[in-house]
Amino acid sequence: METFFNPRSVAVIGASNSPFNLGSTICRALSEFSPYDGQVYAVNRKGESVHGCQGYVAVTDIPEEVDLGVIITPAKVVPAFVRQCGEKGIRHIVIESSGFSEGGQEGSAMQEEIDEAARTYGMRIMGPNCLGVLNTRNKFCCFYGIQKDNFDSFIQDNGTISYVIQSGGIVVIVLESFVADVVRANKIVSIGNKSDIDEADMLEYFNRDDSTEVIGMYLENIKDGRKFLETAKRMTKPVIAFKVGRTSEGSRAAQSHTAGMANNDLIFDNACKQGGIIRAQSISELHSLPKIFTHMPPLKGKRIAVFTNSGAFGGITADLLVEAGLEMARLSPETQEKLSRTGQIFNVANPIDLGPALSMQTFLEIFDILLSSDEVDGLLPVPSLWHPMVIDAIIELTKKCQVYKKPAAIYTPNAVHKTVAYRQQYHVPLFESPEEAVRALSVSYQYWHHMAMKEESSCRRSYEMQRHGESGLYQSMIQSA
Repeated sequence: METFFNPRSVAVIGASNSPFNLGSTICRALSEFSPYDGQVYAVNRKGESVHGCQGYVAVTDIPEEVDLGVIITPAKVVPAFVRQCGEKGIRHIVIESSGFSEGGQEGSAMQEEIDEAARTYGMRIMGPNCLGVLNTRNKFCCFYGIQKDNFDSFIQDNGTISYVIQSGGIVVIVLESFVADVVRANKIVSIGNKSDIDEADMLEYFNRDDSTEVIGMYLENIKDGRKFLETAKRMTKPVIAFKVGRTSEGSRAAQSHTAGMANNDLIFDNACKQGGIIRAQSISELHSLPKIFTHMPPLKGKRIAVFTNSGAFGGITADLLVEAGLEMARLSPETQEKLSRTGQIFNVANPIDLGPALSMQTFLEIFDILLSSDEVDGLLPVPSLWHPMVIDAIIELTKKCQVYKKPAAIYTPNAVHKTVAYRQQYHVPLFESPEEAVRALSVSYQYWHHMAMKEESSCRRSYEMQRHGESGLYQSMIQSA
């Protein structure tokens, strides 16, 4: 699987100098936008070079070894090019062309030809009908249609979030959203129709990938329910997945897009519950939730302390927390007394109403009191960014969360554009709505609880095996005597 993300050489099949040719955009990205240092070849009917990439009429004409073939041609000639790749010795193919099983009987027949060629030559196929792969570590990208400004913004920083996505359009949404957030992409793969490599294969790969901390998924169907379930159970990293097809109309739309019979939603839901996969409630959660895992410790209990300098948001967040299955922390008289000594706080019971007249020292004291309390498992700060000192306090809070090993999902009740601007400028994990912040705490607890139960179950099984083993050994010793 590693070859798809780290090829030493690439043949872009279908790249030419014709106007609006999609293959040429891949050649241009790899030869002009990216520092990718591998060899790139263009294969087209004229054998012409494309954006400095040496051209050939056939794949078999390329004199050097080729690691990866990227095919973006009309569907009817794809099977022949797959066979050419096989003859050439290329064992990894990305098919970005559409018009296969999602396009009816004729397309399904062509996809069967591809599958047969792959079996014959021992190939691994990504796609067809996909966007390709992106690796921000080595700046390798074979997304068709990508332009320089997109390329520069998408992969300027190495991230730790990797994605398995069926639709190319969702790839763009995620990458564009990351530009204004504190997290970045690591690797992205668009798997399309999944004639060979499927979502379970990619989950397995990203779970072993040292540079991946969190895995995101957008799926329109599950290729093999049993395989997916067994893979999900083995995951050791947070997985956030959004799947369409919860309704009959959604299933019908998915089938026309990537040939996805999406009506196995119950199977998927069961796999998520058993495997600890977080089922995203919206597309935006694919890019909004990862930062609670990358920038905060896990939430190990349900008791949340809210503090705000807007009394209205005390009630708003309290409702949201309870509806999410979390709890408002009950602060003891001793804790409330400590809070009252920090400054002119309007209300020291949870939710804590800070009022407007606070200093940096007051903020720091409040953070220490709440985070050190055995009555509190996590924080939901809702401070208005009315003064530069407040953002400085938020920065300090993120540091203290690591010290105390308790998370804070921070929401600043300002217009979204202002929150985003502060998040970008100061690189703090701000959420854009109270709903987002509460949801982040909820999934953090959900994932921690699943992993804790999984570890407890594993320890119990080990103990039982050891106990039965010792008992069996004891019985054997008695019988021998």
